[in-house]
Amino acid sequence: MTSSKSTTVQDLYDNGLQLRRKVLGAGYVDASIANADDFMSAFQHITTAWCWGYAWGRPGLDHKTRSMLNLAMLTALNRPAEIKLHVKGALANGVSVEEIKETLLHATVYCGIPAGLDAFKAAHGVLVAEGAIPAPAAKGAA
Repeated sequence: MTSSKSTTVQDLYDNGLQLRRKVLGAGYVDASIANADDFMSAFQHITTAWCWGYAWGRPGLDHKTRSMLNLAMLTALNRPAEIKLHVKGALANGVSVEEIKETLLHATVYCGIPAGLDAFKAAHGVLVAEGAIPAPAAKGAA
């Protein structure tokens, strides 16, 4: 994002769309936009311009740090569906499994065990699915 006062909402949207695709994956983002009806398209537009174009596009923090902050805040809000999405984004932004774990542990201390448990379960499922950690061995298998 530029610091120019002439940055338009369209600039924020265009820059946000590029960044959103990079972090979350073009397939996911493009499907979200394509599947939005008139009602939901307003949300897609504000998310892309405001969240991704403005907040994520600012130069003050790198994307790795922003990903860790998102995971902590989403834990505080107890939003496991969004945690799943942002764990994938965190991996894309270079956040290690260990850093994800430490971020969630730190958030658990401040947000409480129930929120932390939901966050860990959501993150674990994504990390296994993405091959970032091995799937747990079946118990009782001979």
